[in-house]
Amino acid sequence: MNKTEFVGAVAEKAGLSKVDAKKAIDAFIKTVENAAGKGEKVSLLGFGTFSVTEKAARRGVNPKTKESINIPARKVVKFKPGAELAKVVG
Repeated sequence: MNKTEFVGAVAEKAGLSKVDAKKAIDAFIKTVENAAGKGEKVSLLGFGTFSVTEKAARRGVNPKTKESINIPARKVVKFKPGAELAKVVG
């Protein structure tokens, strides 16, 4: 499902216009982005949790040249599904 299809599905289920559903989804995405940018966790009961974690620097291998390379430390966003979402998926 892409974003356009998602907006249509949300609009239908919530009884909103597609324009209003898109505004709500964009606001949700922006809110999660802002929280992640500050290193904050976003927990949605039953759905899941978005959090920021640090990945340590490590050694890797360039698959093309087989040369050893340094991969710098970085922050990544993780999503852990909640119990209800995990149950639906199976």
